[in-house]
Formats: sequence, structure tokens, C-alpha cells
Amino acid sequence: MIDPATLMGPLWTLLVFVALGWLAARRLAVDPRPIATLLIYLIAPLTFFRGLILGGPTPDYLLLTTALFATASLLALLVNRLARGLLPSMESALLAFSAGTGNTGYFGLPVAMVLLPPEGVTLYLFCILGVTLYEFTVGFYLSARGQFSVRDSLVKILRLPLIYAFLAALLVSGLGVDMPAPVMEGLEAFPATYTLLGMMIIGMTLGRVSLREFDARFIAACVAVRFILWPLLSLAVAVGLQPLLSADMAMVILLLGVVPMAANVVVVAMELGIRPEKGALAVLITTLAAPLLIPLYLTGMAHLAGLG
Repeated sequence: MIDPATLMGPLWTLLVFVALGWLAARRLAVDPRPIATLLIYLIAPLTFFRGLILGGPTPDYLLLTTALFATASLLALLVNRLARGLLPSMESALLAFSAGTGNTGYFGLPVAMVLLPPEGVTLYLFCILGVTLYEFTVGFYLSARGQFSVRDSLVKILRLPLIYAFLAALLVSGLGVDMPAPVMEGLEAFPATYTLLGMMIIGMTLGRVSLREFDARFIAACVAVRFILWPLLSLAVAVGLQPLLSADMAMVILLLGVVPMAANVVVVAMELGIRPEKGALAVLITTLAAPLLIPLYLTGMAHLAGLG
């Protein structure tokens, strides 16, 4: 059985970051909107570029990235269609975005490093890249459609530098170009900054939340997608493809299905102005529930998938 203590380190670190963001908003009146813009247009692309360069993308690894991108996109499109008749436009757009992603990086990666050998962590990293690519392409488009026209939404996507960072990393790797050591050393600061600001922005947003922002129906839908739909989907894939998957790959798939909601839900909602307060509440609730649910989920799902 997976030890819940394994998850407490990552959890408390994330919650401390959230608390720091709350203090910054309440005591220092820090505006989270410029930070959201900085994350989307500078920090995330450089973090993504560094990850791809260091990972040494191969066709097999990129197939994982493509598979996760396609899965996240299809799930988000499905939830978007279902939610449009049940929730207001902004809330349904935010729910659709959250349906395709999860806290696979800030929360899931530390857990993966404990549960998996180095080869399994590499598999997990390339799966994360697919989810991140979804967030800043299809996911961003679905979120923007909650407030903007099709044309304006597409224009916003084309302005996102993460797409070009992805293509640049593939070009550099494909040509066998060695990045200068000082450049790679400089990029080392970005992953930690991405995690810190990504979680702090949740706290900054919560610092502005009042009780009337609590939307039980929206939060229930977010929890259902994250902790019911995703676990069922990941278990079905792990069981259905069991003859084709290594034990490490099967555990990667299961872990991707049980992480809490993504902090980038708040980042994108803040950038587009689509109910970031409601998104922050939902993210916080699923993050608090994660250390209780994940050990139970992973233990039971691993048993059903034949992983012992």
C-alpha cells in the first residue's frame, strides 16, 4: 500500500506557497494578473523548452506526449459540450479547461519521483509535456471561447509563445544542436519559479474571494471530473492495454488520473478574466483532498491493474 506520508512533503510545500500568495494579496495588495501574464508568456515557455531539451525527445517519447495531448483535448471537448447546457458560459469554459489537465507537475512530479524509478520518471515527464501543450493550445482556446469569439480566441492562441518554444526545442534536438552551458544553467531557475508563482497565484486569488463566490454546483462538477472521470479513464487504459504496457508505464497512467486540479486553471482564468476566484476555490479543495484520496485510489487501482 502506498504510504500517505509520501505525499505530505509535496502537499505542505504547495500549501505554504498558496499561503504566501494569500499573504501577498491581503497584506501587500499584490495584483496577481501581471504574474499570470508573466507565467503564460515567459516562464512557462522557457520551462517547457528546457524540459524538452533535457529530456532528449525520441519518437517513442513524443508518441507519449502526443497521446496525452490528444486524450486531454478530447476529454475537454466532451466536457465542454456537456457543460454548456448546465453552467453559464464562463464557468462551463473553465470546467472544460480543467477537465483536460491536472496538477501533474507541481504535485504529481514529486510523487512520481518517489514511486517510480528514473526510467519511469522520464516517461512521466513526457506525459506531462502533452498535458502542458494541451493547456496552452486547445485548453486555452476553450477557455477563451467562454468570453471571446472564435477569431479572437484563435488569435490569442497564436500569440502564445509556448507553441513556438515547443517547435524550437524539437528543431534544436532534431538538428543535434548543443545548447551553451551558460544558457542551460540560466534556465535552471525557471522550473522552480514556475512552481512557486503558479501556486502563489492561487493564494493571491483566494485573498480576494468572498463567500458568495462559492459555487457548489461548479465545484462539484470539477471534483467529479478530477476524482471520478479521470481515475476511471486511467484505470480503463491501464487495464485495457495491460499486455502492451510496462509496470512503470501503467503506474504513470494511474498517477496521471489521480492528481488534483491544475494550478494553471487559475492562471489561465486570471489571464482571460473568466471567474478565477471560483477556479481557485475548486483547485484548493481538490488539493486538500489529494493526500487522503490518492493513496486509496492508487492502491486500489494498482491492484485492479495487476500491479500488486
